Amino acid sequence: MESITLPSRESIAAVEASEMDYQCDRMIAIRERSGNPEGVEIKAVGEAVCFYSRTMPWPGFNTVKGAGNAGAAAIDEILAFYREKERKPQFEIVPGLEERQTLHHLAKRGYYASGMHASLTMDLAGWEAPEHRTPRLRIEKLRESEIETYAAIHCRAFGLPEQGIPAVAANNLVLLGRPGWTFFIAYVEDRPAAAAVMYVKDRTASLTFAATLQSYRKTGLHERLLQRRFFEAKRQGCDRVVGQCGFLSASHRSMERAGMRIAYLRSSWTEMEE
Repeated sequence: MESITLPSRESIAAVEASEMDYQCDRMIAIRERSGNPEGVEIKAVGEAVCFYSRTMPWPGFNTVKGAGNAGAAAIDEILAFYREKERKPQFEIVPGLEERQTLHHLAKRGYYASGMHASLTMDLAGWEAPEHRTPRLRIEKLRESEIETYAAIHCRAFGLPEQGIPAVAANNLVLLGRPGWTFFIAYVEDRPAAAAVMYVKDRTASLTFAATLQSYRKTGLHERLLQRRFFEAKRQGCDRVVGQCGFLSASHRSMERAGMRIAYLRSSWTEMEE
């Protein structure tokens, strides 16, 4: 009978730390833009880190990470921070690192587990790049002159308005060339079709973003971009890769096919609507 190895508290903490690292660096880079046009603020409360953006109301930019063992006083301080900003935050709670009292405090303050998200990982030691022969496809590192193309893929793949392309370009231009960050773009018959991003720190590569235009989906591009980032991560001396996705989503299935496995399912806690 095949033995099952359960994740340790240390390995779970390492995956969460890698996710916090890339989010911190991304938000710091955006905050460093001249005049901080997106109104980014980062606040540490104990082990928790609160991210906020005045102009970007989406959960990814207004989330609390590392609050699994926060006490009542810390949670109240966090909520007060966001109330001043007139923003409702999202708490990301990682299993194995949470304490029952934290969940109780969140529930008492009107928060509930509103969704689940998968974090996956893979040891790169035994990974070998598969052979691909697809002359119609090429994947290249993004050049500064292509940042608008990247932003267009980003917005169109997620149904964001076209007028948001310049802002997405500006917020990612500050990452392009920044230590740790690598951007990729996939071309099919010389037409831009998909994009992906990777952040490296402490020998861990975080797969921070991937998007494929609607007309190119279900063609294997997401998996090819995963493999390309695995190759680059190993080239840069990484021991493992970490990525996030919606549980049982198309991205989840691609990541599993590429060899990644679930590290944990984290819950997203949001305020209950009236």
